[in-house]
Amino acid sequence: MKNDITIPKSSLDFLVQLKENNNKPWFEEHKPQYLIELNHIENFAGALLKELSKTDVLENTSGKKSVYRIYRDIRFSKDKTPFKYYWGGSYTRATAARRGGYYFHLEKGNSFFAGGFWGPNATDLKRIRTEFAHDPETFQKILNSNSFKSNFGTLQGEQLKTKPKGFDVDHPAIDLLRFKQFLVIKRFTDEEVLSPQFLELALDAFKSMRPFFDYMSEVLTTDANGVSIL
Repeated sequence: MKNDITIPKSSLDFLVQLKENNNKPWFEEHKPQYLIELNHIENFAGALLKELSKTDVLENTSGKKSVYRIYRDIRFSKDKTPFKYYWGGSYTRATAARRGGYYFHLEKGNSFFAGGFWGPNATDLKRIRTEFAHDPETFQKILNSNSFKSNFGTLQGEQLKTKPKGFDVDHPAIDLLRFKQFLVIKRFTDEEVLSPQFLELALDAFKSMRPFFDYMSEVLTTDANGVSIL
């Protein structure tokens, strides 16, 4: 993949400075620099969107609209610092037939790309658990694949300490049934983020999520008998 879109070191360094000076006067003084760095991130997000759209159908129309605002919502937070100290953004898969979403987080020493289901509603969660109880092997095969392990390690997300209501604590798939969230996370070093190959690395990480997304999409668009509910 030919590419000249990269993340410059200045884009990560700006975040470090912002974290140390998280106040409106400093930000206003350095806003011209912020806008330069934001443009780099939006260009990267746009290039990634273009490449990802070749293999998936997404709702997003531009990289600019995919990047989150730097301003924090502090209305209901005890933390009143006004700005985020990371670049973040997401891509939403299009139509009810494609479930799941892609997320990226760029921060010095803490960059990662993630995907999955952060807060599934009660109906979706019950449907997923029903499928796990009936046939855990199909999903376990995805989790145990070389591609999944090398990219994401293990499935992540909040879990119950005991068992979900309606399921046996001794069920062979109890480890899966305890999950309340279903997340996959790929972490990157600063060297990788700043490298000329980062767009390709990021794209590969997102594309490696597809078996996970395709499985969940199949489950969440069918009933327990495998009949489409769309």
